[in-house]
Amino acid sequence: MLAFPNSSPTLVGNTTFHDVVSDRNGAVYRVFIYRPPGDAPGPGWPVLYMTDGNAVIGTSVDVMRAQASYPSGTNVGQGVVVAIGYPLDAAYDPLRRSWDLGPPPGQTYPPFFENSPPVKTGGAEEFLGFIEEQIKPIVEATHPIDRSRQALFGHSFGGLFVLYSLFTRPSAFTTWIAASPSIYWENRAIDQFYSRFAAAPRTRDNAELYLSCGEYETDKLAPFQIGAADETERLKQKKVTLDDVHAMELMERLNSLAGRPIRTQFEIHLGENHMSLLPVAVNRAIQNAFAIRRL
Repeated sequence: MLAFPNSSPTLVGNTTFHDVVSDRNGAVYRVFIYRPPGDAPGPGWPVLYMTDGNAVIGTSVDVMRAQASYPSGTNVGQGVVVAIGYPLDAAYDPLRRSWDLGPPPGQTYPPFFENSPPVKTGGAEEFLGFIEEQIKPIVEATHPIDRSRQALFGHSFGGLFVLYSLFTRPSAFTTWIAASPSIYWENRAIDQFYSRFAAAPRTRDNAELYLSCGEYETDKLAPFQIGAADETERLKQKKVTLDDVHAMELMERLNSLAGRPIRTQFEIHLGENHMSLLPVAVNRAIQNAFAIRRL
């Protein structure tokens, strides 16, 4: 039988993971941390916190290693990446992420799979508290961090969580990155938190929000969907979930607030749908969180 000689498991460079028990609910989270090589700059490293850690850590580290080494050509500087996930090998834990990333009060839905528990949403405040009260202090105690340059990234439900975090704790981060945020979710429950934020938007200086979606999250079907038996049903669903419409509307509302407390941008990534967008969005998150010069 043929085999490669001297086989070894692949390790992601400069990255560790740590299983942390939440003081709030006793659940175990797997926290992946990428630390740049070399010494930190005087103010410390900027830091990017990411949801769905299992799904994003590999891409984010590869982006950092490839781009931060050539800052003059990429505008990406070194920084710490903290990706918060779950103790499993799969990319996602659908049940736990539904709870952790869903804004309160949330709802209960049928199980994803036979003989599995019902799906519950509404734990975003609990999860945000875990990040603020446990994860950030550990990261800052073990890494030199520039607290004025902290970013938060999420995709899909994670993007919705980013918006919830912005609207409820607007001074927790400076840079907010929401890719394909599920603004429509639960009859736009996120809007109740926007109203409170708009009345008193206590953001940090130079606060920025980056919104994005894929080309095929608009009113277009992806090429592989055209001609499929469920084409009509997919088009009906898009009228509810159109990420470009919801995101552009939010951008306009935020940029029209008095004093413009947070500069908001939106972009559409060509050729991508809701799921294929993720690695593209991770790349853009790194570029926005660790930009050397703001454009």
